[in-house]
Amino acid sequence: MEESESVSAKNNADKVDVSSRQSSQTKPRLKLFNKVMEKSLQWLLDNASFDRFSHYFQPLSKQNPQLTEAMHKQFISQLQTLVQKEIATVIEEGDLQVRLEELDKLQELAKDTPHAAWRPTGVPEQDVCSDLVSYYKKQEEYMRIQLKKLQKENAGLAQKVQAGRENVTHTEQRIASGVEEWRASLEDLEAFVSTLSPSENFESL
Repeated sequence: MEESESVSAKNNADKVDVSSRQSSQTKPRLKLFNKVMEKSLQWLLDNASFDRFSHYFQPLSKQNPQLTEAMHKQFISQLQTLVQKEIATVIEEGDLQVRLEELDKLQELAKDTPHAAWRPTGVPEQDVCSDLVSYYKKQEEYMRIQLKKLQKENAGLAQKVQAGRENVTHTEQRIASGVEEWRASLEDLEAFVSTLSPSENFESL
């Protein structure tokens, strides 16, 4: 059993070594990610030893150790294949290489930043308050800009309303002036008519 475990561990180590050589050609962050995943997988395989596996199949391992050993090898092989496929799926579907390259670019840009990046203080209340203060300041600035826009729009509307009122006032004044002129003309006509006698009216006909 010990010999079979050593062979299985050697095969696993060879597979991890091949994966490591492949990852060495990738970007630094993706290489680091692959290395962490490989170490995690190796830790998982090391903990899934034959002794532990056979412990849960004691009746079978005592009666037929060869079959138990074969089952353990198959279990290790399938477990490793499944985990490696899942890791590959995460890298592919999450477009992890592109994301990590973008993170590398951000890190390069951050080197020229004079101020250090924000780091948590370790006091959750203080970090939350700091974040909320920043958020509320942004909201305050946004509301201030919106208020200025509304004030400007209101000023424009007030000018239009004032202009409309002035037009109405001028129109009313013109109407009143026209009515007064019409009344004056009517009074002049009545006064002229009243100065004429009936005979003069018939003679004029």
